[in-house]
Amino acid sequence: MTKLTIVANIKAYPDKIGLVKSELLKLIDVTRAEQGCINYDLHQDNDDPAHFMFYENWESRELWQTHMGAPHLAAYMEATDGAVEEFTLNEMTIIG
Repeated sequence: MTKLTIVANIKAYPDKIGLVKSELLKLIDVTRAEQGCINYDLHQDNDDPAHFMFYENWESRELWQTHMGAPHLAAYMEATDGAVEEFTLNEMTIIG
């Protein structure tokens, strides 16, 4: 199996930064306990507090896909509905 790296960028609306941050923080411990999660690290931009980034590594794409269907992720989506201005996700493979 090939490991999978995920880089997820989340940009909150300026008046929703606190809400988005608190909901993102709720995902960390439960996701780190999931099968296949190697690391799941949340970052916040030093110059733009509305920009958050998850750097994740998974044992396989299949186990990451299971994570994507998890109830806690659905709860995050519901709680932050209308609070996220932009979201991008990149599936990446280490090459060096």
